Amino acid sequence: MNHLGQRLFELRRDKKLSQEEVAEKLNVTRQTVSKWETDQSVPDFDKIVPLCELYDITPNELFIELKQRKSKNNNEFTIDLEEEKVKIQKKAKGIAISILLYFLGVIWIMISIPVLNMNPIVASAIFLLICGFATGIIIYICISYKKIKTEEEAEHDKLINQISDVVAIIVLIFYLIISFKTMAWHLTWIIWVIFGLFSEILKLIFMLRGYKDEK
Repeated sequence: MNHLGQRLFELRRDKKLSQEEVAEKLNVTRQTVSKWETDQSVPDFDKIVPLCELYDITPNELFIELKQRKSKNNNEFTIDLEEEKVKIQKKAKGIAISILLYFLGVIWIMISIPVLNMNPIVASAIFLLICGFATGIIIYICISYKKIKTEEEAEHDKLINQISDVVAIIVLIFYLIISFKTMAWHLTWIIWVIFGLFSEILKLIFMLRGYKDEK
């Protein structure tokens, strides 16, 4: 029920009248009163005044309140929409920062050992710390700004996840082949960092595209 039907139901309830009693007083059937209150139909014009007299209100009071309710509902919808947009923007910024940190981590590991002659253990520890911080941001964002998805969005995400699984298998095969051929296991693990980086970039692109479509 909403708007007129909801209001008629509340007025009848406040007067402690049954649908049968209202129907009898207005010379209509109980089913007609039920349809009014469930918004399946609206009262005929010649029933508006008798209804208002029965519920001790004027027609103006009835329709002014309906107008106010509609305005309030529209305002609440606008506020919810704005809040959702803010959440999407924050989530996009968080993922963008995480991607930047992954890039910085890769750059760090590429220059810390060969260029800065840093101890490999220390350099690797700093790299893992950067990646862990970036991953922590992503996890926090996904939990804090989780969106209730529609059935269509859920199907869309399911398709993306299936594609990601297939790509991950391909990357795994590629990683194993390169690693066994070169035996450079201490370097080839960077493939997974690059894969994760591109995965987050694609997610960010899809997210921003969805945000643009909502506008």
